[in-house]
Amino acid sequence: MRITGFRSLSTVHDWGRPVGDANGIYADGITPVPVVLVTTDEGITGVGMGSHVELSNVFSAIEGEDPRSVTALYDRMLRYAFKAGHAGAVFATIGAIDTALWDIKAKAAGEPLWRLLGGRERRVPAYASGLDIGLSDDELVDLYEAYAQRGLRAAKLKGGLDLEQDRHRLDLVREVLAEAGRGARPGLMLDANECWNRKQAVRYVRELERTLDLTWVEEPVRRWDGEGLTAVSRGIRAAVATGENLTGLEQFRPLLAAGAVDIVQTASAWGITHFLRVAALAHAHDLPVSPIGTTPAGLIHAAASIPNHLASELQIMHPPVGVTTDMYIDNGGFILGDAAGLGVEVDEDLILASTKQPTTLMANSPAVRPQRAGLRI
Repeated sequence: MRITGFRSLSTVHDWGRPVGDANGIYADGITPVPVVLVTTDEGITGVGMGSHVELSNVFSAIEGEDPRSVTALYDRMLRYAFKAGHAGAVFATIGAIDTALWDIKAKAAGEPLWRLLGGRERRVPAYASGLDIGLSDDELVDLYEAYAQRGLRAAKLKGGLDLEQDRHRLDLVREVLAEAGRGARPGLMLDANECWNRKQAVRYVRELERTLDLTWVEEPVRRWDGEGLTAVSRGIRAAVATGENLTGLEQFRPLLAAGAVDIVQTASAWGITHFLRVAALAHAHDLPVSPIGTTPAGLIHAAASIPNHLASELQIMHPPVGVTTDMYIDNGGFILGDAAGLGVEVDEDLILASTKQPTTLMANSPAVRPQRAGLRI
């Protein structure tokens, strides 16, 4: 089998509500989803979702190769991106192609990827994460009631800008999950998306912890700030989670060596091989991992195969426009199906015919860090 080509297209996620974090909001609730399709001479096509930056150059590393040599081709793509730098959007392009190659490998074997990777259970525990900072109280309650109806008993809220507002919102969600769980204590997490400095993070979280039991606080300070993350972890009761914006083992290594991370995260955009390697590194440090992402099919399959998976982020309960997945949400987790590969199908005609497009300006979105972030102590 040989890799013959690729096709790229873009679809959208229609959330039906505003979504965002402390850095900004997609007011229209429409977010872009880049898709990469990798083709082979045997008619098997692999699906990946992620960046298109440097796509032709990265693809040249694998063209004509056997797609089943996934991990070797992953390292080959890293080498081909040497001068461009394998971080950020380029790393996401590598991740999208890597995911497509794993899809091809499992399809060629006639097995779902979770089983090919050695997974035993098809249920992958999840927590709710609504990107909910722009919602009213009533909208927030309705959203997390929908998650609770699928058995989820842990939730991560976006926050970091208004302490008392965050306390109020966390209390609302705690009540929803406790009622659904018949009084069982729910898991509550807060994601600050790097909007604090070190001292502010400790003061903010310690004040919340007067009345709330937080499971973890996510990205309290900048992603690379090992000393800061360590200081925050030592200054609060909650665990510190980070890693979704780190690219490559070389960025994780100093943080883990410093004891700066309690919950190791990695984003679905970075691909399956990266996730498996980070999970192994975390396991060597006796740390749990938690995948992040809007359409994390690849990492959900991979999470079923590792010993230190804690819970995977569930953001939205339907796939992007023109995409179907062989999984569903029930009993507090993702339930993976038996379709070969990732179980992801792409309707290219439907995507091309869709008129839905994001309208939120980049400057107002979560993709741009506000000028005063980290300066509000």
